Amino acid sequence: MKNITFSQATLEAMEEEMSRDASIYVMGEDIARQGGIFGQFKGLPDKFGDRVKDTPISETAIIGVAVGSALAGMRPVADMHFADFVGVCMDEIFNQMAKVHYMFGGQKTVPVVVRAPDGIINQAAAQHSQCVEAWFAHIPGIKVVIPSNPADAKGLLKSAIRDDNPVIYFEHKGLFSMKGDVPEGEHLVEIGKARVDREGTDVTIVSWSMMMHHAAKAADKLAAEGVSVELIDLRSISPWDKEAVLKSVAKTSRLCVAQEAVKQGGFAAEVVSTIAEEGLDYLDAPVARVGAPFSPIPFARPLEQAYRVTADTIYNAVKNIL
Repeated sequence: MKNITFSQATLEAMEEEMSRDASIYVMGEDIARQGGIFGQFKGLPDKFGDRVKDTPISETAIIGVAVGSALAGMRPVADMHFADFVGVCMDEIFNQMAKVHYMFGGQKTVPVVVRAPDGIINQAAAQHSQCVEAWFAHIPGIKVVIPSNPADAKGLLKSAIRDDNPVIYFEHKGLFSMKGDVPEGEHLVEIGKARVDREGTDVTIVSWSMMMHHAAKAADKLAAEGVSVELIDLRSISPWDKEAVLKSVAKTSRLCVAQEAVKQGGFAAEVVSTIAEEGLDYLDAPVARVGAPFSPIPFARPLEQAYRVTADTIYNAVKNIL
């Protein structure tokens, strides 16, 4: 094991995969000149030359080129700078990238990875802070992964790059500097397989990405009061490991699902509805669903703080169902 940051873990994944396979290249705004806005590509141009490409400020062009080059036999990794900008290239993503394999009878694969930094950081405001993962979980033909720690950041990125399907890789901006233990050598994390962060008997909390860390703090606070929390990190939401969640709820009989994204229409609702359809008899209390208010993310610091989903938000939601 070695202790490195989330950003370093993704850089290590890129270096290993680009060294392994010459068809892999990466492109985006300022990644060759600057190393990426969060430094997550720093040093790659020195090692891989023109396989690290700066692009114009055009998300449409970036994803269009990625899809075309994937169809021609390459394995592109496309950086979106901020996840908020994927709206610019939605046609390329959901009408082209997601559907080509199906519409051409499986004759072509589209092995594209779209890296999309998301989430609230300090005062990035309404256009640079959003969590939009639920949009893509609704699109057949795309896989959606969302790591919460450096080890999974590396393992999921390597698995995404090797996958013949298009993958959206959400990486929370607040996690880039976070350190954690990462296995040395070959390290892959299966897409669609949840991780039980801690075992418990009284209530299940399901989450992903940065919200896992708030959920862990809530679980610590509950443990101090004698409440045993089982904490599940989904790691990917399309496909998602419903069997792991059903198994846990069968044991604990209570469920809270927490997301940073706006509560209305978020992926937490998919988890909750699945439990209602397939595991209703397991429940001894209503399900708690935690998410942000139905509002754009404020710039003003006090409003942003009030808007955020926190450990206390999760703690209070769980207390209500105990």
